[in-house]
Amino acid sequence: MTMARVLSIACFALIFASCSSRDKVAEMMQPEGLYDRGHRLMLGGDYRGAVRYYEALEARFPFSEQSRQARLDIIYAYYKTHESESAIDAADQFMRENPTHPRVDYAMYVKGLVYFERDPNFLERWFNIDLTERPPQDVRRSFQSFQTLIERFPDSEYSHDARQRMIFLRNRLAEYEVHTADYYLRRQAYVAAIARARFCIENYDGAPAVQEALEIMISSYQGLGMDDLAERSQEVYALNFPGAEPQRQDKRSWWKFWQLKRG
Repeated sequence: MTMARVLSIACFALIFASCSSRDKVAEMMQPEGLYDRGHRLMLGGDYRGAVRYYEALEARFPFSEQSRQARLDIIYAYYKTHESESAIDAADQFMRENPTHPRVDYAMYVKGLVYFERDPNFLERWFNIDLTERPPQDVRRSFQSFQTLIERFPDSEYSHDARQRMIFLRNRLAEYEVHTADYYLRRQAYVAAIARARFCIENYDGAPAVQEALEIMISSYQGLGMDDLAERSQEVYALNFPGAEPQRQDKRSWWKFWQLKRG
């Protein structure tokens, strides 16, 4: 083979490679290519890589059909990369802009998951804080998201799981009310303790924490000297928990013993 022929073939190969590369770049610059690449990355578990392509797609082709689908996919990608605020914002934006989309229930479901699984912060993990005593803002938001999903889309494929999670969240909310009521009881703020215990009983009937809420009401009425109401609460307790005995007694601070002696 002559040198001229070798050079000719080499030049042709370079030109072909260059054209092929330009074609691939041109394809990637189109909404279909950007979405397909992001979707493949997401299916492969590279959620951060998928986010980059989805964000580029939305920035360059905001009105394309692929961009609309990417707005739905990116909610899950943000969720998997623990970018909770971005996931929530993306879900809210999708629901706001696409209220009649056939998969708006999916956006609601993932939003509920984000709140449901939001991690404790560094200090809470370091000091091993009991999260049931933390004000449950995320729990309420998660519960609300799942509740909205079930009310609007009762036949959604996500409704069953949402209902199961709501049971857990409901018990968590009841536990927090009991923690708060117990806080007031230990400080002899009996009226406040009764109010929080009653709220737990009325709003979370059937939750395990209701038993302790009734015990707090009995002790609080005893602390206020309202024996008739304490007995009535005791009757309700015995009716709902037959065979059980309230573990709490009227809690009076040790430093007030002198008041008891005077009385």
